Amino acid sequence: MADTSDTRTPAQIEADIRRRRETLAETLDEIGVRVHPKTIVGDARAKAVAQVDHTVGRAYVQVNRVVTDVRGRFVNEDGSPRLERVVPVALVVVGVVGLLALGARRRGR
Repeated sequence: MADTSDTRTPAQIEADIRRRRETLAETLDEIGVRVHPKTIVGDARAKAVAQVDHTVGRAYVQVNRVVTDVRGRFVNEDGSPRLERVVPVALVVVGVVGLLALGARRRGR
């Protein structure tokens, strides 16, 4: 036997059905937007951009640490250069550039 203990009026039942249909329509619209190809591509693009931003940010922090470390090795706390470290490095750089210039000059002949 069917349970007939529902005391709602037909108008109340129709109103409940109307609200349920509106809720289902909204849900279907949302699902349609989520599975649309443009939405999927946009979400993938946003994730890729976020990952690149995160990677670039980490790289920036790392480079900043290296620059600060190098600066600490070649500059005193008061900002003056440490000549005992700058002069040998400058001589090595000049020597390497000279050797490269000589090598390029000999290859050109």
